[in-house]
Amino acid sequence: MRDRLETSSGLILRSWKTEDAQAVMTAFTDPLIRGQYIEPVDSVRAAERWITAHAEHWAADYAYSFAVVDGGGLVLGQVCVGPVDRRHATGWVSYWTTATARGQGVASRACRAGARWAFDDAELFRLELGHRVNNPASCGVARAAGFAVEGRQRQKLEYDGVRVDVELHARLATDPEPASL
Repeated sequence: MRDRLETSSGLILRSWKTEDAQAVMTAFTDPLIRGQYIEPVDSVRAAERWITAHAEHWAADYAYSFAVVDGGGLVLGQVCVGPVDRRHATGWVSYWTTATARGQGVASRACRAGARWAFDDAELFRLELGHRVNNPASCGVARAAGFAVEGRQRQKLEYDGVRVDVELHARLATDPEPASL
């Protein structure tokens, strides 16, 4: 399977590299990203372990994580497909962008490209993603990437002792491609 995609919008999705460790560590200083992971990524060494874990998941056919970079190689975020369920040809999609990349359509374009890769290269049929209902920007990413709303999962997640609902979205390989951004 390809581990590098060049999109028509100028973004590049590629596998994570050890030299991305500083960019990963910097991204994880953002509370919006840091709060999504259990293990802290608060040093270059921790970022290298994070990158290694993603490479191991790829090799195990468990999950496929892409660094989202611009034409100059600047890390703008991540899009991940996984875990993958091969029996049912399904996968979970997640994404984040650096603070400087937000509001520019990076996440939507990367998510759309990651979904197309999952259908074409990883041979998945159904992709799912979820976002906290108090995160309308993530909902916009999902919709722009062609993911239809399927429902609400009540009080699914807990952050700092507060339970929050999650809106579930899905996209099928047979769904039409979303309009270009």
